[in-house]
Amino acid sequence: MENLPRAIQWLILLLASLLLGFGLLALHVPAALLLGPMIVGVAMGLLGASVRIPKPYFIGAQAILGCMIAQSLSPNILTPLLADWPLVLVVLIATLLASGFSGWCLVRFSGLPGPTGAWGSSPGGASAMVAMAGDFGADVRLVAFMQYLRVLFVATAAAMVARIGLGSEAMQGHAALEWFPSLDWRFLGTLCVAFGGAWLGPRLRIPSSALLLPMIVGAALHSTGTMTLQVPEWLLALAYTLIGWSVGLCFTRPIFLLALRTLPQMVVSIVALMLFCAGLAWMLTQFMPVDLLTAYLATSPGGMDTVAIIAAGSRVDITFVMAMQTLRLFTILFTGPAMARFISNYATPAQST
Repeated sequence: MENLPRAIQWLILLLASLLLGFGLLALHVPAALLLGPMIVGVAMGLLGASVRIPKPYFIGAQAILGCMIAQSLSPNILTPLLADWPLVLVVLIATLLASGFSGWCLVRFSGLPGPTGAWGSSPGGASAMVAMAGDFGADVRLVAFMQYLRVLFVATAAAMVARIGLGSEAMQGHAALEWFPSLDWRFLGTLCVAFGGAWLGPRLRIPSSALLLPMIVGAALHSTGTMTLQVPEWLLALAYTLIGWSVGLCFTRPIFLLALRTLPQMVVSIVALMLFCAGLAWMLTQFMPVDLLTAYLATSPGGMDTVAIIAAGSRVDITFVMAMQTLRLFTILFTGPAMARFISNYATPAQST
C-alpha cells in the first residue's frame, strides 16, 4: 500500500469508506458513517498507507460534532445529576479506580512504563489523553495506540448494543433523515460557533476544547433561543468520516509492531474495563430513571466524540450521556497526573521480573 501514489490511496480510502459506511447504514447500524471509515482506516493504516488526516480537519470535525451535541443540551442538564449526586459520584470514582487498576495491571504484568500505562488506560477523551501524556513522561505513540484501540472496541461494541436495543426503531430513524435541507443564516452562525471554538480552545490550552467549547457556547445560544443551531446531515456525515479516518489511520504498522508484545494485556484490560462500566450502567438503571442503553453509553469508556456520535443515532437521552461523559473527562484530567505518579511508583517491580 505504501508504494501506491497518495492520490490512489485517497481514492481507495474514500471509495472503500463509502461502500462500507453506507453498507452499515443500510443495515441500520448506529454511527455507521463513523464505523465504516474507521474500519477502512485501520485496515489501510496496517497495510502501510501513508495518507493522514491533517489535524485542522480533525479539530474542525470535532467542533461540528460539538454543535450537534449542543442542539440536545439545555439548562436542566444537571438536574438529574444533582438529584442523584451520590450515585453519580460513586460511578465517577468507581470508573476512575477501575481505570487506575487497569493501568496498574498493565504496568505490573506487561512491563509498560508507569505513565504510559496510566494515560493509556484513562477513559477520557482520547485526543486529550494523548495530548497530555507527553508532558508526564509517557510514550505518546503507545498511549495513542492504547487510547484509539479502546475507542475502536468501545465504538464497535456500543454500536452493536445500540442496534440490538433499537431493533426495528433504527429503520425508522434512518428513513427520516433529510440529507440536504434548505440552509439560511443560522448555518453560517453555526459554522462561526464551531470554528470560533475550535480556534480559541487550543489557545486557551483547554483539553478537548474543539469539542467542548462549541458544545457549551452552542448549548447556551440554542437553549436560550438566541440562535437555533443548524447542522445538516451531510455536514455531520463529513465530520463523522473525518473522525473515523483520523482514529483508524493511527493504527500504523510500526506502532502495531511496537505494541505487539503487550497487545494481549491491552485487549484484556480494555474488555475488562468495558465489562466493569457495563455493570455500572446496570446499577444506574436500578436507581435512576434512565434506560439501559442510555446508561451504557453514559458509562462507556471510549472517546467522548465517538460515544456522542453513537448516542445521536440511537434515540437515547443524549443530554444525560454527555453530562456523564463530560464530568468523567474533567475528573480524569484533574486526577490523571496523580494517578500516573502513583502507578509509576507502585507498579515498577514488574519490570524486574
